[in-house]
Amino acid sequence: MDRREFAALLPALLAGSALVPESVEAQGSSLPVIESGVYKPTPAKPGSMAGHSSSRYLTGMLKAGNIRLEMHESTIDPRAEHEAVGTHLHSEIWLVREGTAELTTNGVARTMVAGDVGICCAGDKHFIANTSDKPVTYFVVTVGPPE
Repeated sequence: MDRREFAALLPALLAGSALVPESVEAQGSSLPVIESGVYKPTPAKPGSMAGHSSSRYLTGMLKAGNIRLEMHESTIDPRAEHEAVGTHLHSEIWLVREGTAELTTNGVARTMVAGDVGICCAGDKHFIANTSDKPVTYFVVTVGPPE
């Protein structure tokens, strides 16, 4: 996705629109092929850690080849622990919708506020944390090979 395509998509992301047809569902352990369309978020569910919640928009494979695409919106409450430092085969893009977050990649911490985009390339060690006294909400787009 080039910068113009992302910029065209940004208003829909901020408005809460989604990117995967509602009819596309994962079948068994295989991922669905993502088709052009509009996607609605799932209801927010508690995350794997206290103070974290998330709504999924899509998970699937792009027609272009062996490329997995996933998108969700997450909220981290103030004072919630950050998730474990991780690495992946895929790259991740974060877009902060509201609040202040700190994105740490390979030991370098960077502050992100509403409207900022952060990127973590495949293989880099990373985590995101809420560094404020208010919730931080952000979209995450992951792109890369299936894991």
